[in-house]
Amino acid sequence: MKGILALEDGTVMRGLGFGARASAAGEVCFNTSMSGYQEILTDPSYKGQIVTMTYPLIGNYGVNLVDVESWRPHAAGFVIRELSPVVSNWRANGSLGDYLEKNGLPGIQGVDTRALTKKLRVRGAMNGFISTEDMSGEEAVKRAREFVFEGVDYVKEVTHKEPFDWDKKDEQSAAFDVARGDQESGPACHKPLPPADIPIVAFDYGMKYNILRRLRQHGFATHVLPATAAAQEALKRKPAGIFLSNGPGDPAALNYIVREVKTLTESGVPIFGICLGHQILGQAFGGRTFKLKFGHRGGNQPVKDLQTGRVEITSQNHGFAVDPESLPAEISVDRINLNDGTVEGMRHKRRPIFCVQYHPEASPGPHDSTPLFSEFRKMIERRG
Repeated sequence: MKGILALEDGTVMRGLGFGARASAAGEVCFNTSMSGYQEILTDPSYKGQIVTMTYPLIGNYGVNLVDVESWRPHAAGFVIRELSPVVSNWRANGSLGDYLEKNGLPGIQGVDTRALTKKLRVRGAMNGFISTEDMSGEEAVKRAREFVFEGVDYVKEVTHKEPFDWDKKDEQSAAFDVARGDQESGPACHKPLPPADIPIVAFDYGMKYNILRRLRQHGFATHVLPATAAAQEALKRKPAGIFLSNGPGDPAALNYIVREVKTLTESGVPIFGICLGHQILGQAFGGRTFKLKFGHRGGNQPVKDLQTGRVEITSQNHGFAVDPESLPAEISVDRINLNDGTVEGMRHKRRPIFCVQYHPEASPGPHDSTPLFSEFRKMIERRG
C-alpha cells in the first residue's frame, strides 16, 4: 500500500501504508516517547490528531490485549519512520499493523519523521490528512485545509456514556510485577491491593484506564461519571473526593463542563485534576487557556515543583495551557515546565484543590509523579 501525509501548508510526504486502507484528517503532532505506542494510540486525549513518533523504529514488541488505555484507539492516524517487521515479546497478541487494520486506522511508514518534527516545531502544529488509499497530493492538501481542530468538543465523543464503578471485583487494577525465583505464579505476578476505603467520584473527559488503576492502587473506590454529568449528580453521592480526568481537544470549547466544575470547587470537597481537568479548573477559577505552538507530548518533560525545588520528569500530552496572568490571587502556580515556563501545576490557597498539567499515571512514561495520588489521599484524610 502506498501512503500519503499532507499538511495544510502544502507539504506532501509519501511512504508505505500499513494498517487499514483508510483516510483521516487531524491535527498533526509528535510524541517523543521511545515506547508505549499502544498506550498512545488508545489515549482518548489524541482524538482528532495524527500522531508522529520521533523514535525511528516502532512496533518491535507488538500489541497485546492488556496495555490499552481505552476501549479502542482514538488517534486519527499514525506516522512512523520504520515499522518493525518482527514482533518479539511474550505478551504480544499481534502486530501493530494488524491492530491498526482491525480498528480501521491508517498508518504510514518511511516518512522522514525528523524533518516532519522539525517543521512542526518551527511552524507550529498544523492540520493534516493521512491516507493509504489512492489520493493525489492536491486532494490531500485540500482535505487537510478543510479540517478544523480548535473550538471542537471532542470530549463528548470519547467519554463513557453511562456511569460505572471501576473494578469492583479487583480484577484489573493490581500493579504488574516480575515474579521472584521463589514464587510459583509463572513469569509475572501482581502486587496486592489495599482496601478500597475512600469513595470518590471521577469525571470522565477521556480518562485513561491507568488513572483508574492508580486510584484503586491508592485505596480509592471510584465511581465514574460521564463528562456531561451535572455537579449535583456527583455531590449527591457524598464523595470524599472528586477527580477530574484528562481528555482531548480545546478546553475553551467546554463551557458546560467549566460551569459544573465551578460548582464543585465551591462545594468544599477535595478535588484533584490532571491535564484537561487542570485546564478546566483553570477556567473555573476565572482564568483563560491558550494554544501552545506545538504542544507537550512525550515521556521526558521536565517539571519543577516551585515549593520544594524538586524536578520531575513527566509524561505529557496536551496542546493547550493555562495563562498564569489570567488567574486570580487565590490561585497559586506551584509547578512550571522547565522547557518553556508554562504552568504545570496549580493549587487553591484556601480550598482543598490542586491540579497538574501532566500525567502522574504515566503509561507510557516515568513514575516520578506517582506520589500525587498519595497526596490526594492525604488531603482527603486531613479533612476527616
